Amino acid sequence: MKLFKWLLKQQSALVITGVLAAGSAHAGPFILAGTDADDHGSATSTANLDGWLFMQKSLENLAASSELTTKNKVVVSLGSNANTTAGNAAQSAFAKSSLAAAGWTFLQVSDLTSASFDSSIALAGIVMLDSASNVSGGMTSAEDAVLTSKATAINSFLGGGGALFSQAGAYGWLSALVPGLVVNPVGDQNLSLTAAGKAAFPGLTDADLSAGPYHEYFTNVGLIPVLATGQSGALNVVIGAAGGSITDPVPEPSSIALLALGLVGVGAAVRKRAAV
Repeated sequence: MKLFKWLLKQQSALVITGVLAAGSAHAGPFILAGTDADDHGSATSTANLDGWLFMQKSLENLAASSELTTKNKVVVSLGSNANTTAGNAAQSAFAKSSLAAAGWTFLQVSDLTSASFDSSIALAGIVMLDSASNVSGGMTSAEDAVLTSKATAINSFLGGGGALFSQAGAYGWLSALVPGLVVNPVGDQNLSLTAAGKAAFPGLTDADLSAGPYHEYFTNVGLIPVLATGQSGALNVVIGAAGGSITDPVPEPSSIALLALGLVGVGAAVRKRAAV
């Protein structure tokens, strides 16, 4: 009987370990959003509001992640032109966050070229990508093409323990990296934070996130945590806050189910043997 109880305990531990291992982090954290929060926010002299608050909370989440292992404490905003809505949103998200007090600095790279990408990402701890054509002063199609050409470099940056926050409108690089993770166009409003989202962005509300429409959602997300949904939970609009380079294989939930069923079968065999 003692052996039976021990084996049952091992069975439970293996199921838990299998689930954790499948979702475990191997590199830096990332938050991918189908929003254009930079176009639907503002700030007072002391606080960010609505979409800009979401951007701030995303930076704070990434900076606090145990998976952020780079020693570079620089937030680099790529492609956002200074003194435009995109540039102001990125700058304000950083300036009113807790990062500056923790020793972080901010770098805005307005003219994104292959050379400026290489030099700036070498300094970065967190990279921010704006919502491109969805916001004034956002990345141009030419700058999006630069990012797509640098897809493997983005993955290597995450693989080295850096962090990434990106928004709708410039995901050519993502398709180049992970064809299985599909970015879908949509035009809708009203987002809801999931339980994981509320934990990731304390103090952020559904109303903050829903100050304007969102433009994209993700399918085939595997085990990447979903942080905010649209259409009553039907659309995965904000995902991430998980470690791992984007190209790390993400086991499907069915794989975890099979693992659990197999271990349950082991438990059943143990119980049958114990009863004999």
